[in-house]
Amino acid sequence: MKITLVRHGLTDDNEKGIMQGRRNVLMNDTGRRQCQMLRLRLEKEHFDYCYMSPLTRTVETAMILIGDKVEMIPDQRLLERDMGELDGKPREMYNAYKYWDYDLNKDDRGVEPVQSVIKRCEEFLNYLKEKYTDESILIVTHQAPYRALRLLIKGKELKGNLIDSMINNCSYETFEIK
Repeated sequence: MKITLVRHGLTDDNEKGIMQGRRNVLMNDTGRRQCQMLRLRLEKEHFDYCYMSPLTRTVETAMILIGDKVEMIPDQRLLERDMGELDGKPREMYNAYKYWDYDLNKDDRGVEPVQSVIKRCEEFLNYLKEKYTDESILIVTHQAPYRALRLLIKGKELKGNLIDSMINNCSYETFEIK
């Protein structure tokens, strides 16, 4: 099975450094252009299915990338991390190293614990492995589930701080899963 992970296109909140969490925020014109450019890069790729977070910015990204070429399936496990009280607040209020430390598993201020994010992404990945073998799956999601899925796919040891890099809007990576 081949999996292509995509983070949604840019939003005004992304541009302003405001945390979106699970708020239903639209992409902006720059985000739409990012998606159109990514569509050109992916145009020779074949996808059998597209799974996506049900939030508007990911659905819109998926629509631009593949239109009605394949079945689009919303999945709650691909939702962005619940940011609790930090939702809608400036990014400076969010200590990524604290909230991405697997051993600390912080949930203060209502932020979804990192182990919870990883668990739901692991359940989703296991679901795909059970359901598909040779298919090519496009997954359109948010930064936290993208990071968690990438960690799981790469077999990264789940301990300590799991921040490995920033995942830019409309970033994508393709993985072969056995």
